[in-house]
Amino acid sequence: MAVKTNGIVEGSIPEELLELLLTLASSWEDVTDVNTFKVIPLKGAMTNEVFRIIWPTKGKDNLRTVLVRVYGEGVDMFFNRDEEIRTFECMSEHGYGPRLLGHFPDGRIEEFIHAKTLSAADLRDPETSALIAGKLREFHELDMPGSKNVALWDRLRNWLSKAKSLCTTEHVKEFWLDKLENEIDMLEKECSQDEQEIGFCHNDLQYGNIMIDESTRSITLIDYEYASYNPIAYDIANHFCEMAANYHTDTPHILDYNVYPDVEERQRFIRAYLSSAGQEPSDAEVQQLAEDIEKYTLANHLFWGLWGIISAYVNSIDFDYIDYARQRLEQYWLKKSKILGISMDSLNLKGQATDVEK
Repeated sequence: MAVKTNGIVEGSIPEELLELLLTLASSWEDVTDVNTFKVIPLKGAMTNEVFRIIWPTKGKDNLRTVLVRVYGEGVDMFFNRDEEIRTFECMSEHGYGPRLLGHFPDGRIEEFIHAKTLSAADLRDPETSALIAGKLREFHELDMPGSKNVALWDRLRNWLSKAKSLCTTEHVKEFWLDKLENEIDMLEKECSQDEQEIGFCHNDLQYGNIMIDESTRSITLIDYEYASYNPIAYDIANHFCEMAANYHTDTPHILDYNVYPDVEERQRFIRAYLSSAGQEPSDAEVQQLAEDIEKYTLANHLFWGLWGIISAYVNSIDFDYIDYARQRLEQYWLKKSKILGISMDSLNLKGQATDVEK
């Protein structure tokens, strides 16, 4: 049987995936030939490889399209894949995101959402940013099954342990991994408050995981692999940190913290987030959440720094994970004293901070 494609997974389609695709296409009466489809790689993914699959139909301008997500090597150590699939299905039942159309050992087939994936520049548009803030508030209020305990700190400790087990001696020394356990303990103490709001967090709110229907101006958040219950301030901190990234350049790993949102931009997002619940927040409420978010940017730098280190050892996707990790951890050390008001001298890290600044 000849299947016309432009290749997938180094030029071949896994048998289980091919069978699922043909079965799916056979259920659509308007597909002209189930064996003829086009495969288009989608750029910007750093954990998985993502492809758009297209079949021609009897209608002149109509196409049948699905999205195939092939899991990256070794990424199961970042999250429980079975739990992630359950989250995906639950989100679909809630009316969020794409439907799950099938899964195979190395990935899954999803409904293709006919909406625009945002660009890095879109995050800075005030109108779009307000729409994202409102959708994120809605996301945080979802009642999802499973544990509702904060996942952040245990996940950081688990990833640190994994990074140490994988790293060369040189990388352990370069990234000061032996010091990070104390840093995580300190951050948990500094950030955790009895009154902080906990919600179901996306935890990976980069622009590529946000889609917009340009006709209705409705926002859809996709890709829930890292989703869990966490402080909502952490999730917003993650979104702000992602504004330094543009994953669709020749150097997608390079981050530009000169474009990190300024105070006015951050407060505008926070006000839109809080007011989307139907009540205008006070200036004090906006300021308090803004301060909490800035503290959680430090945890976010550790989170994605450790992710980058681990990914460099287990994932073969063409992305400079080590340099990405280097930038995130440098930001942690550079911003820590300013955000927490802790002098580098008192932490006996003065020499290390100087090295980073160089």
